[in-house]
Amino acid sequence: MAKTRAQRKAERRAREQQGSPRAEEARAQHATQVPESGEVAEAKAVEATGASLEELEAPAPSRADTPQPAAAPKPSRRELSEEKRRQKSADAQKAKRQKERAKVVAAPPERRRGAVLGFFASCWAELKRVQWPNRETLIQASAVTVIFVAVAAAYLGAVDAAFSFLIKRIL
Repeated sequence: MAKTRAQRKAERRAREQQGSPRAEEARAQHATQVPESGEVAEAKAVEATGASLEELEAPAPSRADTPQPAAAPKPSRRELSEEKRRQKSADAQKAKRQKERAKVVAAPPERRRGAVLGFFASCWAELKRVQWPNRETLIQASAVTVIFVAVAAAYLGAVDAAFSFLIKRIL
């Protein structure tokens, strides 16, 4: 049975009051997003662990501080063409294996139906694929449609009355 919105809210409040792991994770994540300088964070770590500054591990060096490895030499045209040829042959073998598998796992033949029954069967298949709106969306869309029709009817009625009045005055 589906739960109502009020039931879900009550369960969420109960979890929050119990101090669920989710709430603790959310608080911890929030604490990490608050900007804090490196010195302040280091001082807090020292206070929390009771260790001295020398005992703490040094941070990893940045990319700018580490030497970059030499770039690999560019492959020659011959190597590139050989690689393309190998790739093409691998793709062709893969396609061949897929065709063989498709032959083995052939779909069962489709049943023959009359024109009318075939039409209704395809209509039913299409209706299964439709993503139907939920109740709120349906009510909202219906209300917008009814309001638009009422406004359009009032406008056209007013224009009709105005032209009718003008035509009677002219004649």
